[in-house]
Amino acid sequence: TSAAEQAIVERLSRERIGRVFLNGSNLGRLARAVKRTNPDVEVLTFFHNVEARFFLGAFRQQPSLRALGVMVANAVAERMAVRFSDRLIALNRRDSEGIGRLYGRGASDLLPMALTETEEHSAERSKDGDYLLFVGGGFYANRDGILWFAREVAPRLSITTCVVGRGLEALRTKIERIPNVRLIGEVDALAPWYQGARAVIAPIFDGSGMKTKVAEALMYGKRVIGTSEAFVGYEEVAAEIGWCCDDANSFIAAINALGGLEIPAFDARLRLLFEQRYSYEAARNRLAAILAR
Repeated sequence: TSAAEQAIVERLSRERIGRVFLNGSNLGRLARAVKRTNPDVEVLTFFHNVEARFFLGAFRQQPSLRALGVMVANAVAERMAVRFSDRLIALNRRDSEGIGRLYGRGASDLLPMALTETEEHSAERSKDGDYLLFVGGGFYANRDGILWFAREVAPRLSITTCVVGRGLEALRTKIERIPNVRLIGEVDALAPWYQGARAVIAPIFDGSGMKTKVAEALMYGKRVIGTSEAFVGYEEVAAEIGWCCDDANSFIAAINALGGLEIPAFDARLRLLFEQRYSYEAARNRLAAILAR
């Protein structure tokens, strides 16, 4: 709000603050307010996605005046963020290139996504049974991806797929008529679902930023079978994480191959990869290096 902007710019002057970190490119109007009143303050803006690209996908999936308005509002905010920020921080190179194409200037720094752990690994016994796990919220790319997987892949498998996530309950009637798929929906704790899974699937074909479910799977020592889109930002370690599949036959072949492999329920090497690259501590170290430059 205008009042919040005024309070922030007054505090910058009063406390002689020299640097502002904006946690989201939709705060572009605040970047403008800071630079107009305190031009010597360094402004860094962190892009969680290319928001205009993300909401364009949502608009295409479900066109409406509201979806159009959200997309335009985010594009306007991002343009201001690019114009009035000294440094732009993106999650990965693709996002940086997207920012450059849209607004004429790419990111100055990269800061891959990181997760904090909110659940103890042993807080609850893992779920019984051998299954594939899909985890995701109810936004458009998750809905489209799991519906595609349920139609094109699941009926040709001998293993059940469990679908966990808030906002996916609306898909229950479509999904549960398909063999080998169970829609669980929102759960109190994700840890036992990850612990009991043979592997995590990520059939995502659109979006921006990086996919949380991939880093989360690594946190629980699980392999991932996902699309090229799911592995954006993870390219350097994708071969260690699992299998990249962009069509039904590739998914089926990779999943069937799991049956012949001795895969531990908790792969310590994948957990170490998470700690080194996508943990909170790793992000702190990266951000410290960015701020030191």
